Amino acid sequence: MSTDNFDSPHISVLYHEIITALNPTSNGLYIDGTVGAGGHAWGILDDSKPDGKLLGLDLDPQALALANQRLSIFENRYFLVQSSYTNMQEEAQKIGWGQIDGITLDLGVSSMQLDSSDRGFSFRFDSPLDMRFGNISQPTAADLLNNLSETQIANILWEYGEERFSRRIARLICENRPMETTQQLSKIVERAYGKNKNRIHPATRTFQAIRIAVNQELQSIQDVIPSAIDILRPGGRLAIIAFHSLEDRIVKTFFRRESKDCICPPEQLICTCNHKAQIKEISKKPIEPNEKEKDRNSRARSAKLRIIEKL
Repeated sequence: MSTDNFDSPHISVLYHEIITALNPTSNGLYIDGTVGAGGHAWGILDDSKPDGKLLGLDLDPQALALANQRLSIFENRYFLVQSSYTNMQEEAQKIGWGQIDGITLDLGVSSMQLDSSDRGFSFRFDSPLDMRFGNISQPTAADLLNNLSETQIANILWEYGEERFSRRIARLICENRPMETTQQLSKIVERAYGKNKNRIHPATRTFQAIRIAVNQELQSIQDVIPSAIDILRPGGRLAIIAFHSLEDRIVKTFFRRESKDCICPPEQLICTCNHKAQIKEISKKPIEPNEKEKDRNSRARSAKLRIIEKL
C-alpha cells in the first residue's frame, strides 16, 4: 500500500481507505474529481503501476499546479484539467476514455484553501470575501451578501449552515452593508452571538453556509452522482468523502435508492415503479477516520466515506 508522504499543505483524508476501496490496477482508468494537491491521485497512480491512468479535475488553478508538481514522477499517466467534477463525463470523452474503473470525490473545501490568506474561505485571515473555488465567472461571497435580501441571506445561513442565529446575523449584515472582508463578516457574527463560550468560533457555520451557496455545492453533488455512475464500468467503484451532514445526506439517499430494485412506498403491496438496482453499497454505514487520523488532521473529524460498486 502506498504512503502519502509528499511535502504538501494538503493532507488527504481517509487516504488508505480510498485506495483500498478503488483497488487500482494496471491498465485501469481512474478519475479524481476533486484532485486538490494530488494526495489521493498519487496513491491511485502508484498502486496502478505501470500503466494505470488518472484524470484529475479541480476548479482551483493553485491546487492543479501543486498536483502537477506532485504527480510529475508518473509522467504521461495522468491528465489534469481545470473543470468542475460535474463535467467529468465530458472531460473523459475529450481524452478518448469510455468506461471508468474507479472514481473518487473529496467534497467541500480543502485544508489548503482554508489556510490560504487571500481566498476568503476563513475568518482567521482578513481578506476579500471571495470564497469561489476557481470559477471566476460566478458571484463572490461579497456579491451575494451585498445583493440578496435579508430573508434570502437568513435562509442560506439556516439551510446550509443550520445556524440558529440566522435571522439575527442576516439583519446585521444588511444593516452594515457593503460587506467586503472576512473580518468584517466575522465581527458581525460575533455581535449576533454576544458572549460565546463554545470552543467552535461563532462564524464557522456562517462561513460554511455562504461558501456552499457561492459554489452551489449541494446542487453539484446531486448532479455528479448519476453522471459518475453512468460512466463506471460494471464492477467499477465510486468513493465519496463528505464533510457536512447535508452533503452526506444527499450521497446516502441516492446510494440507498439506486441499490434497490423497488422504490415504491412501503405501504404499496404491488410494485409498479419498474426500478432496477444499478449499484450495491459496499458498506451500509459510512467509513470514518480513526482517532489517530482525527488527532493528526482536524479536517478529518467530520469526514464520512461511502462506497458503491456498479452492478
